[in-house]
Amino acid sequence: MSRIKQLSVNLINQIAAGEVIERPASVVKELVENSIDAGADKIEISISNECRNIRIADNGSGIYPDDIELAFTKHATSKLSDENGLFNIQTLGFRGEALASIISIAKVTCTTRTKDFDYGTKVVSENSVIKSSKIGCAQGTIMEVNDLFYNQPARLKFLKNAKTEFNYIQELVQSLALSHPNIAFILKNNSANVITTTQNSDILTSISQIFNPEIINELKEVKKSDPIGGFKLSGYTSVPSYTRSSKKSIYTFVNNRVVKCPILLKAIDNAYKNMLPIGRYPFVVINLDINPNDIDVNAHPTKREIRYKNPNQIFNFVWSSLTSALSNIKTEFEFNTQPQNNTPDKVIPIKRPEVDFGKTEANDFPTTDVFPLKIEKNSETFPNYTPNPIETTEQKKMGINFEIPSKLKQVNVIGQYNNTYILVENEDNLEIIDQHIAQERYIYEKLKNEKQIASQLLIISDVLDVDPQDIDILENAKSQLAKFGYQIEKISDNQIIFKKIPQVLSQVKPKEILSELLENLRTSPDNDLDTIEERILITTSCKASVKAGEKLTLWQMEEIVKKLRTTKNPYTCPHGRPISHYIPLKEVAAFFARSV
Repeated sequence: MSRIKQLSVNLINQIAAGEVIERPASVVKELVENSIDAGADKIEISISNECRNIRIADNGSGIYPDDIELAFTKHATSKLSDENGLFNIQTLGFRGEALASIISIAKVTCTTRTKDFDYGTKVVSENSVIKSSKIGCAQGTIMEVNDLFYNQPARLKFLKNAKTEFNYIQELVQSLALSHPNIAFILKNNSANVITTTQNSDILTSISQIFNPEIINELKEVKKSDPIGGFKLSGYTSVPSYTRSSKKSIYTFVNNRVVKCPILLKAIDNAYKNMLPIGRYPFVVINLDINPNDIDVNAHPTKREIRYKNPNQIFNFVWSSLTSALSNIKTEFEFNTQPQNNTPDKVIPIKRPEVDFGKTEANDFPTTDVFPLKIEKNSETFPNYTPNPIETTEQKKMGINFEIPSKLKQVNVIGQYNNTYILVENEDNLEIIDQHIAQERYIYEKLKNEKQIASQLLIISDVLDVDPQDIDILENAKSQLAKFGYQIEKISDNQIIFKKIPQVLSQVKPKEILSELLENLRTSPDNDLDTIEERILITTSCKASVKAGEKLTLWQMEEIVKKLRTTKNPYTCPHGRPISHYIPLKEVAAFFARSV
C-alpha cells in the first residue's frame, strides 16, 4: 500500500470543484450569486467559446485590495463569521468554496474596486496560482473565466454540446432574474442579447420581459401570509387552461434563493389536481419568505436543496395559498359580484391532502382543518332567484339543487355548432364552449361539495359479467363507492348487479357506468383512498353530463353556460381538458379588413 501524503492545494481544490462546479451553469450561478450578495443592481453575463468562456460584470460593492487574494483561497468568505450564523443564513453564498474551486479548473481574471479606493485591483490566476496588481477601473467587479476545464479533459469530455449547456445557463439566469426583480440582468451568447430585464420591484414586469408579454393575462396572483408561522408566499400561477409541456416552467424560490424543493413541487401538483391534462404543467413563479432559523440551506454544496423545521406545515401553507388563488378565478360575467362587506355567509371545509414526507411527524401540521376556499354569496348580493318549473323538474331528476345568481342569468347564446359546442357572444369575443365538459365541471364541483349524494334504488337491474379480478377491485372500493351513491352486489365469481346508483345517473345504463368505473379504478394506486374517491367522482360527473353530438335547445344551452359561470374552476374539466376557447372580435374584424 502507498504511504499517506498531503494532497496539493490545487488538487484539493479540483476535488472540491467536482461537487460545486458541475458544468458552465454552475460557474454562472456561483459568480452571479456573489454579485447579488455584493448589492449589485445591474449584472451582465456574457458567454462565448462554446460556454467555456464566461464574463460576469456587476456594479456591486467590489472587493477590498487587502482581501482580494484571500477571497480566492478555500473557505474564505465575508458572509459567515461563526457557527451560529450557519443557521441564520441571509445571503445566497456562504461556504467560501466557489472562487477557490473555479481557479483550479479555469484561467481566471478578476478586476474589482470598492467605493473607498481610487484604484482597483486586478487578479490573474492559473492552476490556483494568484498574481495581483493595481489597475484603474469602475466600482464593482468583473470576473472573466476562460478555458473552463482546460486542465481536466475527462470533465470536458462529459459536457453536453454548446446549445444544451447554454440552455442550462439561460434557465438559471431566468430563475435569478425572476427571484430578484430589483436587479437588471443582461445575458449574452456570443455578443447576442438573449435576456434583458430592467431594474424594477414588480415581478410581473420581469415575467413579461423574460417570456411573452401576453403571458401575464394568463396568471393569477398568489399572495398569502401566516403571521403565526412567520412565513409569506407571493408570486403568480397560471390559470388551468394555460399549460406548458414540462416542469421547467415552475420556478420556486425560498427567501429569493433558487431551490429544487420537492415539498413546494408536491404542493403545486396537489393544487392543480384534476385541472390539467396528463403531461401538461402550469406556469408558476412563487417565493416563500420564511425565518432563516426555520430552514437549513447547508444541505448540499450547490445550495439548491433545503430542509424545513416543519415541512408538512410548509406544504399545507403553500397548497392552500395556491388553491385559494385558483379558486378566486372569475370570468367576465362574475366581476364586481363580491359582497360589499366581504363577509362570507358560509365557509365549506376543504379536506387537506395527506402527504407523507418520511420522517416528518404528524403534529407538524397546523392545528386548523378548515380553509375558506369556497364562499357562497349572501342574499344582499344576489337577490333570490326562483327557478322556472322546467328547471325545478330537471333539478329533481338530476338530484342536484342549484341556484343561479341573478347577475349571471343573462347569457347571450347564439347557437350550437356540430351539436357539441355552444357559441356565446360576449362584448369583445366569441366564446366556444364544449357542452359535455362544461356540464361535467359543474356536476363534479356540486357533487364534491355534497355531504350526502342522493341514490336511486334499482328494483330491476341487469346482471353484468365481469372478470374475477375486477370483482376484487369493486370489493376493495366498496366503501368509497357507497359514499358516492353506489351499491354493488356480487352474485357469483364473475357476475354483479347494481342495487343503487347515484340519482344523477338514473338515465344511464348500468353497463356503461360499470365500464367507466372499472376503467378508472384499475389504474388507481393501491390503498390510495383519495385517488379512488376522486376517480369515482370523475366517472359519475362524466356519465351524468350531456354528450357531445347531442342537440340541445337554446334554453338547455343557456342553463349549461349559467351553471358553468358559478363554478370555482370554469377553465378545465376534471380530466384537465379546456372548456372554452375565445376568438377575439379584433381577430375576426382583422380577417375581414375591418377596424374595431
